[in-house]
Amino acid sequence: MPYLLLTQVGVGMAAGGVNAMASLPLTLVSYAAALPLAAVTGLLGPVRPLSVAAARALAGVPGELLAQGPGRSWAARWRAAVWWTLHLGVGALVGGVSLAAPPLGVVLIALPLSDTLRASPLGGGRLGSGGGPLVAPLLGAGLLAAVVLCSAGAGALLARLAPVLLGPTAADRLVAAEERAADLAVRNRLARELHDAVGHALSAVTLQAVAARRVFEEDPEFVREALAAIEDTTRRTVGELDAVLGLLRDGGPAGAAAAPAPTLAGDLDGLLDRTRASGTAVTADLGPGPAGGWARLPATASREAYRIVQEGLSNALRHGGGPVALRVRVHGDAGHRELEITVTNPPAQTSLGRADRAPRTTGGRGLRGAAERAALLGGSLAAGPGPDGWQLRAALPLGPADPQVPTARGEER
Repeated sequence: MPYLLLTQVGVGMAAGGVNAMASLPLTLVSYAAALPLAAVTGLLGPVRPLSVAAARALAGVPGELLAQGPGRSWAARWRAAVWWTLHLGVGALVGGVSLAAPPLGVVLIALPLSDTLRASPLGGGRLGSGGGPLVAPLLGAGLLAAVVLCSAGAGALLARLAPVLLGPTAADRLVAAEERAADLAVRNRLARELHDAVGHALSAVTLQAVAARRVFEEDPEFVREALAAIEDTTRRTVGELDAVLGLLRDGGPAGAAAAPAPTLAGDLDGLLDRTRASGTAVTADLGPGPAGGWARLPATASREAYRIVQEGLSNALRHGGGPVALRVRVHGDAGHRELEITVTNPPAQTSLGRADRAPRTTGGRGLRGAAERAALLGGSLAAGPGPDGWQLRAALPLGPADPQVPTARGEER
């Protein structure tokens, strides 16, 4: 109606200042002039979301067949403009017919029952005499049926064209695929963080508690150390869990700031101490390190390397049967450096604290998560039996070295 009223004013002025609404030919001209105007406004961004909502609510088109959001290209906007114009144009015709035809149909049906109607101009012709009064109800019923069929046909036409004109374009599908991939990446990252933080903590705490229980009477000092390690492990894990929950709840900044992610440079010593508190001997060979010391390791590589070491130690605690050898070093030339992580432990033995452990498998969620971490940095990870027992080996590229800083020497921890 806004388009039609606007064009009727223009057509009336062009026809010499007459009222275009009082003339059927001028009304049809106004209707024809309103369609291009509707098509131009159909190029606006909000038109496609509005049209999609109308197609879903009024035409019953499934939402998965329609695009979401404004058109990202002119081709998508022109398609939406075509549907918008068809919707308004066909709707105007159906609306006009729905206003004019039903009263006429009712009059024709009631014509044989009313002398007044038969005496009216409508009944004064053939419909009011002879067999006309008998034919008029049939014409009235047919007219009402035609209105219903026209309305249903228009709805079916628009519903059929909606997926074609309002469906996603190649650009829309690409954006949707990128959004799904980003969402999946976030979900996988959160799953890795939960597994690495909580899974390692549960493994360490369980073994520390088992070891403390078995030497409770013989070695009180070890029991105190184990309990202190359990307290420290659970406290750190609560902080990491709160950070992950912050990512889920708020998108991450607040929760992540409350508990910074552990790194190889700043948190490896604590991880080794907590692992040793479970009764497992761990030897660590760190070096040669990056130029300027381990603190100069790239932040992302340091965080991911810590998680990979943590997963290796967790597997050793759950499945291993003896001392664990950890070897972390940076090697390569000035143009390409690589951080190499190796965790080796012998298979499970039937000794104290080892017989009740689960048998070694070829890897579960933790190893998959560690491999994903390595792949995100362009590196690789492999785990499996070796000559000295079970071995996890990861290689993470670090990029070129800083020539102004001398290479750090290795150290034992």
